[in-house]
Amino acid sequence: MSDVFESSLYTDVASSNQSSGVRYGPGLDTGDLRRKFNFGDRVSELSISQDPFFRFVSKVSKKATDDPSFKFSEKRGSWHKRYAYVCNHGTTAPGAIDGSQATVTHTNTDAGDTYYFTMITDYLSDGNRANVFGQSGGEISPGDAGTKPGFYIPGQLLKIPYSTTATDASWTDAAGGSATRPDGYLIAKVTEVNAISNTAVDLKTEIVSDGGAAADYELMSFQMHNNALDGEDVSGLSVHDYLEPKRCYVIGSAFAEGSGYPETWKDQPYSTGYGQTQIWKTSMAMTNTARATSLKYEANEWARIWREKLIEHKWDLEQSLLFGSQHSSDAGINYTEGAVDFISTYGNSFTWDVDKSQDDFLNDMSNYLDPRYNNGGATVFFVRTDVYNWLHKLDGYFANNLEKSANYRYDFANAGKSKTLGVDITKISTVYGDMNIARNIHLDGTNIAMLGIDMKHCAYRPLVGNGLNRDTSVYVGVQTLENSGVDRRVDMILTEAGMQWEMPESHAIWVG
Repeated sequence: MSDVFESSLYTDVASSNQSSGVRYGPGLDTGDLRRKFNFGDRVSELSISQDPFFRFVSKVSKKATDDPSFKFSEKRGSWHKRYAYVCNHGTTAPGAIDGSQATVTHTNTDAGDTYYFTMITDYLSDGNRANVFGQSGGEISPGDAGTKPGFYIPGQLLKIPYSTTATDASWTDAAGGSATRPDGYLIAKVTEVNAISNTAVDLKTEIVSDGGAAADYELMSFQMHNNALDGEDVSGLSVHDYLEPKRCYVIGSAFAEGSGYPETWKDQPYSTGYGQTQIWKTSMAMTNTARATSLKYEANEWARIWREKLIEHKWDLEQSLLFGSQHSSDAGINYTEGAVDFISTYGNSFTWDVDKSQDDFLNDMSNYLDPRYNNGGATVFFVRTDVYNWLHKLDGYFANNLEKSANYRYDFANAGKSKTLGVDITKISTVYGDMNIARNIHLDGTNIAMLGIDMKHCAYRPLVGNGLNRDTSVYVGVQTLENSGVDRRVDMILTEAGMQWEMPESHAIWVG
């Protein structure tokens, strides 16, 4: 049956080699054989609640492509990335990344003094790509190749936090000094910038203010007293709890009257990725004798099977778009990237269990929706059934989060249900905005508790070009068997499309 779909069998003229008695070409139902019936979005209308992710991407995130291997660019701004960590310092230019002098003598940083700082950072300047929470496999450590701060220019003012208490706790120890808040900060004006390697720069500065330090102090960037942070794994650290207190930011500039045009710098905010379209086929076949026979219950067997096959095809699309993995085989078969595979590899990753409290979940949301690197606002949270129930079980929620002996405010509230594109959505109000929750039964039986997908940064990309649309189309072929007088009808539902994923910071996964 499959040979009916081999394009090489058909020609635009009657074949002269017809010794088999089987004819191909315009002589036999050319209109049906050559015609493509495009279904487009019609398939997504079937059994909407079964396949919510496919429903959303096919309705609101569809961008056609005319190449089965498509490329795309991501853009990450630099306005919030002008920060670095001090890895060496002194009254003379250090000229090296690792420093052993953790303590700053406060009398050396009076207003007007000259002081030197060596700076490294933890994001790639090519594309402004930073760490994503929970992705230790592709971490970007301070001082890695490609992370040299390129934004420093003379005239800038820097805010450098310090602590008046030296800490012996590990820089990454959540129970120790890593969570220490700064006691103050000094302000320094950059007067000269010198690169000392391909990962660090030396800054000559003029101290503007020491923040009122009355005794020696330790810069927040240092860890374990007398060691620099060069090479530390920071991918699993909370930005607001552990990284921000150690970052030194540009806080503007200051110039003298008539000082002329200052130096400048430019960033490279673009990075490029690629995706692939995958071909899905669902076939059915039936003789015209069977089609013409009227049956009990459902008289038209062709119509019954036809609807079942459409739903089966859509079900397969949902499964692939969730669990597929991008790959090209030696046989020339392309596989598109699924949501779980992409987000597990590149997106924010958190743990989940049924005893999770609001406080724990609030910390997850705080890291995921940190505006310093994730400004996405169109997130839909697809959850499996037990998590969907957890979000609605007020008895268990209050038992885990509230005490009868005290007055607590309920900040994790069900704000009601609605339908979006036909999909049931529960809106949960949190201090970080409303969560749009959709139950997805395809996640049941997996270790994936929740997928947070920013619909602005993913796209369903059907292959469309040269007048041909392969977004859920139906191909019909009719073949007459030799000397039998019986014609067999063969239909095939075909989709060729791929998923495009952008901005891993805008997607998150809860596993457990």
